[in-house]
Amino acid sequence: MIGSAFGTPVPLAGTGDRVLEVVLDDLWGGGLDLLAGATGVEILASPFMQRAYLAAVCVALVGPLVGSFLVHREMAMIGDTLAHAAFAGVAAGLFANAVFATSVPPLATALAVAALAALVVQALVDHAGTYRDTSLAIVLTGSFAVGSVLITAADGGIAVGIDAYLFGSLATVSRANAGILLAMTALVGLAVGAAYRPLVYVTFDEVGARAAGIDVTRYNRLLAVLTAVVVVAAMQIMGVILVAAMLVIPVATAAPVTGFKRAIAASVAAGLVATVGGVTLSYWYDVAAGGTVVLVAIAGYVAVAGGTRLRGRLAARRRAREPGDAASGSPTGGAGRTAADSGDDAE
Repeated sequence: MIGSAFGTPVPLAGTGDRVLEVVLDDLWGGGLDLLAGATGVEILASPFMQRAYLAAVCVALVGPLVGSFLVHREMAMIGDTLAHAAFAGVAAGLFANAVFATSVPPLATALAVAALAALVVQALVDHAGTYRDTSLAIVLTGSFAVGSVLITAADGGIAVGIDAYLFGSLATVSRANAGILLAMTALVGLAVGAAYRPLVYVTFDEVGARAAGIDVTRYNRLLAVLTAVVVVAAMQIMGVILVAAMLVIPVATAAPVTGFKRAIAASVAAGLVATVGGVTLSYWYDVAAGGTVVLVAIAGYVAVAGGTRLRGRLAARRRAREPGDAASGSPTGGAGRTAADSGDDAE
């Protein structure tokens, strides 16, 4: 009954229920059971941790996938803005449940409010002549204000219920939520795949995209809404406070990689290391999952940045010791390789 995550339990049709059973239990669960038997790692056989790892993998896929476009457009902080909007959405759902005795699911209200906030941000940029950072600040502070008012308006009764959404929790990844997260991941992946070329064009040359007849506004709105979907998807583990990290840190970790497609692949790999490693450490040491994932991601970024800088220094010393080789090097050495590597951007 996956529908229970978004309101009154609604049994899935036979086909949909069977697909969820095959994916979650037979394929994913069965695969981790085999891995647990081969490695002796017992937590891999726990259905509770299997759902947590599935959520971690989904977050690692969609976060860097969408974040790569945001970072290159210098809109990395939109994730933080929409996370605060999602906080207001969760507060609205919990407030309605507490005050009006309804059964509004917080994930549904979080997605609706975050998507609306994404469109508001884009509208402020496109039509109100507002700078991007200003529009983000307006929506961020306004959303947080709405959420805090709703919490206090319910006499603090929903403060306990909202903690899991603020800080993230492995316990929030129910079977129904895992199915919804899979659907969100598939939606984001298909949308980015279908709109990849125009999204790349708009990201790297918005003026040129307009001149070429591309509907820039539509693709800007698409990217904003996809960001809202990622924020709500990641909220189950990361919490709204830290959810923006998976849109930015893995992308920054992959910055030394040339070529946009290769950089996306590298950022997804960095995200997988951070989320899977963070979830594992969170379980072992009984600490917050979201914070642990972020700390692992930052450690990866520091390691890659330090390694890149060290490699650059060693290469500089090597060139200094061999001036003849440096002088006779190919005239298209570094620049030529970079241009070739980045030639797959629009492919």
